[in-house]
Amino acid sequence: MTCLIKRRTFIASLGAASALALPAVRAQPVARLTPLRFTLDFRITGQTSPFFLAQSKGYYKDEGLDVSIDVGSGSVASIMRIASGVYQMGLGDISSLIEFNAQNPGPTAVTAVYQYYNRAPFVIIGRKDRGITTDFRSLEGKKIAAAAVESTRRSWPMVARKLQLKPDLFTWSTTDFSARDNVMVRGDVDGATYFHDSAMSLFARMKSDELSVLPYASAGVNLYGNAILASSNLIAQNPRVVAAFLRASNRAIVETFANPAASIAATRVREPILDEKVELERWHVTSQYVGAADTRGHGLGDIRKIFVDQQLDEVVDVYGLKTKPGADTLFNLSMLPPKAERMVKA
Repeated sequence: MTCLIKRRTFIASLGAASALALPAVRAQPVARLTPLRFTLDFRITGQTSPFFLAQSKGYYKDEGLDVSIDVGSGSVASIMRIASGVYQMGLGDISSLIEFNAQNPGPTAVTAVYQYYNRAPFVIIGRKDRGITTDFRSLEGKKIAAAAVESTRRSWPMVARKLQLKPDLFTWSTTDFSARDNVMVRGDVDGATYFHDSAMSLFARMKSDELSVLPYASAGVNLYGNAILASSNLIAQNPRVVAAFLRASNRAIVETFANPAASIAATRVREPILDEKVELERWHVTSQYVGAADTRGHGLGDIRKIFVDQQLDEVVDVYGLKTKPGADTLFNLSMLPPKAERMVKA
């Protein structure tokens, strides 16, 4: 009888111990996500849809990141946001980064870690009824609209030099961004500067056979455009966070090349007002610059040093900068995903 009681007591003790242990098993601490603020260079469109695909499919969370994506107000503003520490990463133009580094000597505050636009999408779009063709020489004597300070306008002398044209081949008509489509449609000007993939609003108002598109890249001007930028402090203190963000983003960029509709759908969740058809057309244009010819050799996100050196020389000269930053202050590509993961059929 005594043995039976002891046995029952022992079994009861085991049950109680198990019951006490269960809550501890269920209450295992959840791994904390690292917050990261990412600034776009401009508003939300199909141009940056891969980042919203990565967010919606949980790729950032899979990498241990809690990423917030905010709209921007230009490349210079993006660089300033990151330099100030308010944002850790973002999108910004390489020429603008060169200018920023030249004007802010000393330790580099912002570094490019993934070249998003393998070529800057700078174009001049002209009206065919004004005699403008795909030959830059057809711009002679014309009136071209552009904002007072913008990369496409400022970079024009590079095209003129490359093609041995006069820098004053045509006359600039200073026009706000918001009015550019209007002056083109009305015929107040003969042409206008655009980021190629930002010209969807014009293409919606004028037929494609009424317009000629003149890409700077077609003139042999090999400028790198917007890149993923990171705070140099973040790179130094926590490079794993940068590498994690790049893995997730690159994964989504590759998937967007394969299935842009899914990427646009993810972007429309964030910005429902977007027109799916327009944004698909926009990505089609964007993809030509993100996946330019060089990427077939070195993959997405990478660069050719010879083009960086050329861009440095051109920007310093054309922008009238007093100092020339070192090429090593612009890029740190050590955190890129493996090349095999960055290849697409561009």
